Amino acid sequence: MNSIAVIGAGITGITTAYELMQRGFAVTVYDRNRYAAMDTSFANGGQLSASNAEVWNHPATIAKGLKWLLRPDAPLSLSLAPSWHKYSWLAGFIGNIPNYRTNTIETARLAVAARQRMRDIAEAERIAFDRDDRGILHVYASASEMAHARRVSDLLAAGGVERSELDADAVRRLEPRLKGDFLGGFHTPGDATGDIHLFATGLAAACVRQGASFRMGSEIVDCRTGRDGVAIRYRDAGGALRQSSHAAVVVCAGVGSRALARGLGDRLNVYPVKGYSITVNLTDEASRAAAPQLSLLDDAAKIVTSRLGPDRFRVAGTAEFAGTNRDIRDCRIRPLVAWVNRCFPGVSTRQVVPWAGLRPMMPSMMPRVGPGRRSGVFYNTGHGHLGWTLSAATAELVARSVEAHFSSARVTGHAGKAA
Repeated sequence: MNSIAVIGAGITGITTAYELMQRGFAVTVYDRNRYAAMDTSFANGGQLSASNAEVWNHPATIAKGLKWLLRPDAPLSLSLAPSWHKYSWLAGFIGNIPNYRTNTIETARLAVAARQRMRDIAEAERIAFDRDDRGILHVYASASEMAHARRVSDLLAAGGVERSELDADAVRRLEPRLKGDFLGGFHTPGDATGDIHLFATGLAAACVRQGASFRMGSEIVDCRTGRDGVAIRYRDAGGALRQSSHAAVVVCAGVGSRALARGLGDRLNVYPVKGYSITVNLTDEASRAAAPQLSLLDDAAKIVTSRLGPDRFRVAGTAEFAGTNRDIRDCRIRPLVAWVNRCFPGVSTRQVVPWAGLRPMMPSMMPRVGPGRRSGVFYNTGHGHLGWTLSAATAELVARSVEAHFSSARVTGHAGKAA
């Protein structure tokens, strides 16, 4: 049985481990945290949103970003501190503007494929994660926003996403608790929401039951390829330096993927784009009644919401370009709380839990999925703000790629050794 290392125990790493095990591989998962899904997969917006598949490589994004530069509470924040990594990433982002249409359609296709696979996995492994299948409602405050949304809907339709346009009255009927002056919206009934952390930890437990090994609290020192496969040096939870060997490795390390890829002979221009969320604890009956039942995306504010069971309301937003800084900044949290107070005034915000996570984004806004330059090296990373949405599909894709690699190696007689 071939031994595969999966580096990273976030949503992409756990789903990758699961798909590899379904194909008969022995899997070892490495992560620097004590538990699975403790970084970007801990408290995201909760949306499984094919309707949010539009990539950001659009001239309007550049225009808005420039307008927001001097606003500390703007949906997009760009640190002006010099950084070659950041500016090379931004150059690549601009260079991918001509691919906007193609990449949006392809992302939508991936998201639609991931929907069903996620449902199948949750049912097979009996994972409860506060899933809600009532869809996602996008709301818009101006005619120009609605016009752009119609154009995006055409692209999403080409990728297999169905959504319906609503006027202001229909928006109110669908989510009567929402306050504010909205011109209209779009509802995507096939989308869903859920708690990413509950799903990932539930799936990790399923992997353990099926024989996966988890080396948590392990800091990767380096990862190298050789004639017999892949050698990994790491410090274990006690600080001891250890080494292990595997027939192949799949890098699912989020914002840490760039450094690992460099040691494996690949250039992977992943940049950490920080996102923020608040979890509003609905501690009284009035708040539970006033909080929305339907998942929302407010296009002007760039805010998404999810109702996670009866007692939690998740609100997320912001794209902050400030390197690997993980600090939770009050100036980014206050707009999220203010949005709740404005749009759902009946919800008490006395108990609000703030969080921030680093989304691993490629300049093209497309994940890197598949083999690297060297034999036995694979990637499933760079999903940006859609890791939760796309993970079930990209995990299948990379697992098939690993399977094809070893099938080919058996034919040619050059399969790597497992250890």
